[in-house]
Amino acid sequence: MSTVDPQMSTGSNWNLPNALTTLRILMVPFFGWALLVDGGDSVLWRCVAYALFIAAMVTDKIDGDIARSRNLVTNFGKIADPIADKAITGMAFIGLSIVGDIWWWVTILVLLREWSVTLLRLSVLKHVVIAAAQSGKIKTVLQAVALGGLTLPLRQLDGALDVPGDVLFYASQVLLAGAVAMTMWSGYEFFRDVRLARKAMRAA
Repeated sequence: MSTVDPQMSTGSNWNLPNALTTLRILMVPFFGWALLVDGGDSVLWRCVAYALFIAAMVTDKIDGDIARSRNLVTNFGKIADPIADKAITGMAFIGLSIVGDIWWWVTILVLLREWSVTLLRLSVLKHVVIAAAQSGKIKTVLQAVALGGLTLPLRQLDGALDVPGDVLFYASQVLLAGAVAMTMWSGYEFFRDVRLARKAMRAA
C-alpha cells in the first residue's frame, strides 16, 4: 500500500487502454443477452457468450499492461477499469444463476464482496493505494476460468465431446468453489489492509 500523488494521473483520457476498458463495458449487455438466449439452451449463443467473455478477460489484461508500460494511467481508467471487470463477471454470475448453473446464494455472496471492495477501493483512491494481493490475483484467475467454463454449453454438448460434458461442467464447478473461497479470503485481506492503512495515516 502507498500514498497517492494527486498529480500522478494527468494524461488525456483519450487513449487505447481507456478505449479497451470502455469496450469491455459495452460488451456486458451483449454478453448477457447471448448467454440467456433460449433460456441458456442455445449452443451457438452460449459459444458467442464464451467468446465475448474471453475477449473481455484478454482486454482486461492488455489495457492494464499498456497503461502501465506507456504511462497512460488516468483517473478515468482507475475508476472505469474495476467497474468494467466487476460488470462482466457480475453479469456472468447473474446470467449463470438465471439459467441454473450457479446457485443464487453463491452469486449474491460474491457480488456483495466484489462491489463492496470496489466501492471502498474507489472511496480511498485519492489517499491510499492498496496493492493487489496474491490472493486477489489467484481469485481473478479462478473466477475467469470457472465462469468461462460454465458459460460454455457443456451439458448441452454432452455426448458430442470426447470427454463427457457433465465431467467438464462439474470440473468448472470445483474451480468455482475455489474461486469463491479465494474471493472471500482476498476480501478479508483487502478490508484488513485498508484498516491498517487508515490507522497508519492517523498516526502519521
